[in-house]
Amino acid sequence: MLNFKNIAIRRGSRQLFSGASFTIHKGQKIGLTGANGAGKSSLFALLRGELHADEGEFSLPPNLEIAHVAQETPALPCSAIDYVLDGDQALRRLQAELAAAEQAHDGLKLAELHAALEHAGGYTAQARASRLLNGLGFTSEQEARPVSSFSGGWRMRLNLAQALMCRSDVLLLDEPTNHLDLDAVIYLQDWLVKYPGTLLLISHDRDFLDAITDHIVHIEQGKAEIYTGNYSDFERMRAEKLAQQQSAFEKQQREIAHIQSFIDRFKAKATKARQAQSRIKALERMEIIAQAHVDSPFGFAFPPPKRMPNPLLKIEEADIGYADKVVIKNASLSISPGDRIGLLGPNGAGKSSLIKVLSGQMPALAGKLQTAQDLNIGYFAQHQLELLRLEESPLWHLQQLDKQATEKDLRNFLGGFDFRGDKVNDPVGPFSGGEKARLVLAMLVYQNPNLLLLDEPTNHLDLEMRHALSVALQEYQGALVVVSHDRHLLRSVTDQLLLVAGCRLQPFDGDLDDYKQWLAEQKKAADEPAAGSEPASNVSRKDQRKQDAERRQRLKPLLDAVKKAEAAVEKFHQQQRDLEEMLADPAIYADQHKEQLKQLLSRKSQIDSALEQAEMDWLAAEENLQQAE
Repeated sequence: MLNFKNIAIRRGSRQLFSGASFTIHKGQKIGLTGANGAGKSSLFALLRGELHADEGEFSLPPNLEIAHVAQETPALPCSAIDYVLDGDQALRRLQAELAAAEQAHDGLKLAELHAALEHAGGYTAQARASRLLNGLGFTSEQEARPVSSFSGGWRMRLNLAQALMCRSDVLLLDEPTNHLDLDAVIYLQDWLVKYPGTLLLISHDRDFLDAITDHIVHIEQGKAEIYTGNYSDFERMRAEKLAQQQSAFEKQQREIAHIQSFIDRFKAKATKARQAQSRIKALERMEIIAQAHVDSPFGFAFPPPKRMPNPLLKIEEADIGYADKVVIKNASLSISPGDRIGLLGPNGAGKSSLIKVLSGQMPALAGKLQTAQDLNIGYFAQHQLELLRLEESPLWHLQQLDKQATEKDLRNFLGGFDFRGDKVNDPVGPFSGGEKARLVLAMLVYQNPNLLLLDEPTNHLDLEMRHALSVALQEYQGALVVVSHDRHLLRSVTDQLLLVAGCRLQPFDGDLDDYKQWLAEQKKAADEPAAGSEPASNVSRKDQRKQDAERRQRLKPLLDAVKKAEAAVEKFHQQQRDLEEMLADPAIYADQHKEQLKQLLSRKSQIDSALEQAEMDWLAAEENLQQAE
């Protein structure tokens, strides 16, 4: 059991939550939810022993094996599958002892260790690691590649596989789907459903949470409370609780108004003065119930497009890809007003490339692209976050889109994306990834497009913003094409699915459950090649070596860019950890250290901003490398 008793956690001078009391029992699967910055990751740090509670008591049984996903991966020379096997530390200890016993020619010890190895599943470990890698998108050939040859996003998948390989009692996963495509998300979901230990999961994907969790710990307004059931159950219970809270608030406000009315009428009259004073004290003692914020902090809608030509856009017999690789051949697609298309397909099949061709970001290799005269495209992709002017404010960015708009109107519009008060004039540089994504979406909505092309629009967005985006897209009157690993979004906003696979673009006859079945059949077919099949390659070893050398030469600048970005991220991560350690020292908050504390907080803000930019550079470098591969 994991016992939390009146736990309070602070970061610097800011209290994240207090009074948290609940127990997590063996085998439970807990979803941890709350707004960005509420304290979810800090709770994980408490469980890992990296952070101590500022108040209260936290206890857990001794000798628990706690697994979590490492945030950094050194450029190791060992193979991917060996790196994943390292996650099973008990297995590695047995293997080391076995090697020592063999050297010592200790037959009795060897017999004991072989029995222990069999009991620990040591003889099936390689197969288990291979299945994990395959499920997370690695090919058999990639299993043997050194860890150092993978880009940052794929190394994060290796870290995830290593954590899953550990025979843990408790598994901590913080946004594990961030670097995964839909295929790998589905595999991970099925794996976690069968996981026998205690799981604590931070995720903004409600379908993922619904399928896996049986309890929700929600952090909100400085409190952490546990609810029974999955995320949908939690939403229903919270809605009922907020409705009751709202009712109590309204009742209390009527009572306060009545008391205040009495005070206002009689406090000047000597005969009533004592009664008035008693009511003033009652008013002061009354605990004001916070008004229930049932509504999301986000509230926006797409205005009706001014013009809706039909068709909006059309491609015919298009080949899509890059100079040395065609990913989609002979693609044809016509997009009309009201079309709501979701793109499915394995990672690397060409979904993002298709979106780029439709948006005009890259040309087709062959074929025709026809666009309507009044076509107005709204295109969203993660790399667009890099196009924001970091020294400028959200208000400035909107003013560049509409020089005639009043500041009041722009402030009201930005408020729908939860940019309020001074936030509208703050520079964008220190913003989190979620805040930058919201600003890019705000700019997209403001331009009133009649065709939306969205490539993973929910990355970095929390559950409240994802819900608001789903609602806005449901009411959107233009045409929509979306790529997303968020199945709730796909179910909510699309009514037509297209499959990008095997160099083809074709309609998918089914829903997302059918797609899951299709994936299973594809994996089965790949694992069972047709009997009597001949090796396909007729390339000589000399030519193969030449091709490999050319490929390495072509990819080297991109690999160097990824390594440089990774090094920057690692450097800022270390500086961030050093500063957090200094800020965790209670002595720094003494009066005589005020100036030093001020400097540390300022430096921390600068490093957080630099780390955010470095991570965005890293993601962009990875994307460039993956496209080239």
